[in-house]
Amino acid sequence: MPGFSRLAAAAIGMIAACLIALPAIAAASAELYQAQAIVTGTGEVNRQVGFKDCLDKVLVKVSGDQRLTQKPEMLALRDKAADFVQSFRYRDRLEGIPIHDEQGTHDRPHDLTCIYKPAVVDKLLAQLGSRPWLGERPPIAVFMTAEQGSRHFMLTADEDQGNAMRESFANAAGPLLMRITFPKAGQLGGLGEKALSGADMARLDRIAKKTGAARALAGGIVWSDKELGWIADWRLADRGRTYRWQVRGVSFDEAFRVAIRGTAQILSGHGQP
Repeated sequence: MPGFSRLAAAAIGMIAACLIALPAIAAASAELYQAQAIVTGTGEVNRQVGFKDCLDKVLVKVSGDQRLTQKPEMLALRDKAADFVQSFRYRDRLEGIPIHDEQGTHDRPHDLTCIYKPAVVDKLLAQLGSRPWLGERPPIAVFMTAEQGSRHFMLTADEDQGNAMRESFANAAGPLLMRITFPKAGQLGGLGEKALSGADMARLDRIAKKTGAARALAGGIVWSDKELGWIADWRLADRGRTYRWQVRGVSFDEAFRVAIRGTAQILSGHGQP
């Protein structure tokens, strides 16, 4: 029965594909429902501080909603932060470096990782009027210019001046499970620094797709002596609307965190950053 054989083979193939995908889905879910904070030592007092920090982070990470931590209801939830943790673990950030002078393990910085049950976090989000942002998070191509006095450049994948900024952007994206990429200079289709600020987002989205990303995040940072930091402007198009947001007087690390948080806010369906 050739027809039956073909159907059976197709069914087996589908089942096999699902079985292969299950571990990846489980791993992604496990990573989504955990958060990390830096604490001093492994004592109870600092652990409670870490639990509060991790609660903020996991709620934002799962939902993409950056405004949750500003809600008045969070004050009561932070007081019970330990109750929501399923398990936790520590990693000594100075692992391999011997304790020196009068330093004890209680003085050493540790990564505290908190793991949560999805049902617990989802219930908390519902109480806060939010919801989980599930599914694969689209990779983002960053189109950005940087200006500091007479020094200015476009942050591309092959721009030597941008190594620290590219690394900082990646560090900002990691905690929200966002993936970013930077176009190479040759992929910009002649788009220069001056043209980028006025470039149509639809055009940038098309270039982003050619680089393997799903969406374009555009912006620029300018150093301000008056603000004692960077002024950063960002824009992203989603569902037929272009969103714009800004931050002033910050480090470029914070400017990139604001960029990623705003991107997550928009793509998760939670509106204007």
